[in-house]
Amino acid sequence: MENIEENKKKILTKIQKAHITSNFSSLPYPKLVAVSKKQEEYKIELAIKSGQRIYGENRVQEAQERWHKRIELYNDVELRLIGPLQTNKVKQALNLFNIIETIDREKLAIEISNNLNNQSKTKNFYIQINTGSENQKSGLIPSEANAFIEYCTKDLKLPIIGLMCIPPQDEEPSMHFAFLKKIAKRNNLTELSMGMSNDFEEAIKFGTTSVRIGSLFFGAREL
Repeated sequence: MENIEENKKKILTKIQKAHITSNFSSLPYPKLVAVSKKQEEYKIELAIKSGQRIYGENRVQEAQERWHKRIELYNDVELRLIGPLQTNKVKQALNLFNIIETIDREKLAIEISNNLNNQSKTKNFYIQINTGSENQKSGLIPSEANAFIEYCTKDLKLPIIGLMCIPPQDEEPSMHFAFLKKIAKRNNLTELSMGMSNDFEEAIKFGTTSVRIGSLFFGAREL
């Protein structure tokens, strides 16, 4: 059986070491987001027992089925949507997630704006940037980032607090992390969601404020 508590300790130690030696050591430690998508139920329970409270999910429906009862038992759990969001799932997502990290197009931003209210569970949003401009990947093309961020914050009055990215698999991630940091700084956004199991220590060097870790935390998924 996977020793999730031990996995968590190892990851937190690596986060702390990378953070202390970075240029951002005066800031708080980056948050650990455990990517719980498609994980077995017993692993979720072990993660909760280990004290892990921030989880990332890719699909609204799957997250609803997994968490709707658990968040009644554990009201300090923070759920983040880190996968693509369809406009027809916006209402459901706003009632489930604390943070949505994947706003990436005008139609979606408008739908969120039309449905966001004081009763919504979602309080903050990130904009997803496709730093590698990959055709098959979600996210905003970098050249459109400034105008889109301004549109979301000024026109739609959405509480955008940060940016997220997934670097291309065949490229050095550091250049993409540096790029995302630059876009965030230019637009006065303080939160960065970047870095996964294979590159989170590198992301910390570039000032990420949260890392999304699945396999290192939960172990390999049983397909």
